Amino acid sequence: MITVGIDCGAKNTKTVVVKDNKIIGKGTSLTGFDQAAAVETSYNAALKDAGIEASDVGKIGGTGAGMDDIKQADVKVNEVKAMAKAANYYFPNARTVTDVGAEEGRAVKIDENGKVIDFAINEKCAAGAGAFIEAMARALEVDLQEMGPMVLKSDKEIPMNAQCAIFAESEVVGLIHAKTEKQDISKAIHDAMASRIVSMIRRIGVNKDVVMIGGVGLNPGFVDSLKKQLEIDELFIPEDPAYGAAVGAALVAAEEA
Repeated sequence: MITVGIDCGAKNTKTVVVKDNKIIGKGTSLTGFDQAAAVETSYNAALKDAGIEASDVGKIGGTGAGMDDIKQADVKVNEVKAMAKAANYYFPNARTVTDVGAEEGRAVKIDENGKVIDFAINEKCAAGAGAFIEAMARALEVDLQEMGPMVLKSDKEIPMNAQCAIFAESEVVGLIHAKTEKQDISKAIHDAMASRIVSMIRRIGVNKDVVMIGGVGLNPGFVDSLKKQLEIDELFIPEDPAYGAAVGAALVAAEEA
């Protein structure tokens, strides 16, 4: 059977098509103000990528902040369950999972079947999500794509407020005025954000193997900071981490078919 998973996130809407436990199509769209339209665009792109028609789809699972606008969904899946299923699909040995997207960070402890044992969510402040890096990139006047690689060029340890994006931005402005190198400021930003995520992960326990999904998984600077603060040698990340929750939603839809 063919199932579809749609993750309507705060910034992007991602769709995956799964057939016989294999991903055969993907599609994405900026979420914007019209979430329903973003879902439709993403869904159609994924069907085209898979080379199938809507009539070929057996079940659709929906998840994400805009889940209520996924009118096509047969099954609604909470984000914690979706990320747990995705991690187990990609890495069966996974026991600790973190999902860091544009607006929120989460950590989940799972068993060998991908069942949620415990979880923690960072939803109080953007300082623990991708939007924080975007805001800091604007303050530094650098391209967002440069922020991560810049971290790897620095070995400085500059403490920064990890609890509030507003305070952190004020600190960044102060560092700029102090003529601090941009690469050192970028490292401080990523270290502060990683610190917030790590504290959340430690609340549920760091168990091998640690998996990361979500768009921030593509940021090498954040991944480096996270590994160092978790004191682990390897962080397991799927090829397209931004699609993780969508994959989980598709898998749950298949189970409930």
